Amino acid sequence: MAFIKNISHNSLSDKELVALYKESGDMAVLGELYQRYMELVYGVCLKYYKEPETAKDSVMLIFEELVSKLKKHEVENFKGWLHQLAKNHCLMKLRTPRNLKTVEFKTELVQSEEEVHLNGVFEKEEQFKKMEDCLGTLAKEQGDAIKLFYLEGKCYNEIVELTGQEWNQVRSLIQNGRRNLKNCMEKKEPGGMRSEV
Repeated sequence: MAFIKNISHNSLSDKELVALYKESGDMAVLGELYQRYMELVYGVCLKYYKEPETAKDSVMLIFEELVSKLKKHEVENFKGWLHQLAKNHCLMKLRTPRNLKTVEFKTELVQSEEEVHLNGVFEKEEQFKKMEDCLGTLAKEQGDAIKLFYLEGKCYNEIVELTGQEWNQVRSLIQNGRRNLKNCMEKKEPGGMRSEV
């Protein structure tokens, strides 16, 4: 997949090209850098979309993202960072409303609207109360990671940026926090207290 030709920075490393682009803003430099990994980006996109045309479109959209994002981030390993950027781009596109499937349902199988609504409201309030109580029992870092991930909808990379923690540490905090939260909420279920007596 040819992108930009006739560029004379072939001897520079990725890191040198990143620094040169940040300093100069030269699109030719960015094009040279991106061309090295276009096949990788295309492969990532194809893996998620399963459609060659959609994958090719995303290769171009990711380049456009790169123009501004590379200037804002400190990038040590360009290839790894670009791989993550491509993956995040694909996941975000797949989560957009037009990609969500709709399902038809039969109204005769549904309970009366008022009854369901009232039950649902009480149930949700009760669950939120339990969750709030249990969030307070988590270690601060776990609680913060859980809130950012589930309540604020942040992805792992955003949480890494916000907290300054390592990616693996964030993943561990979310997994352990989720397990601890689930255990706590199960204990608060009507039958859950018996096991402690």
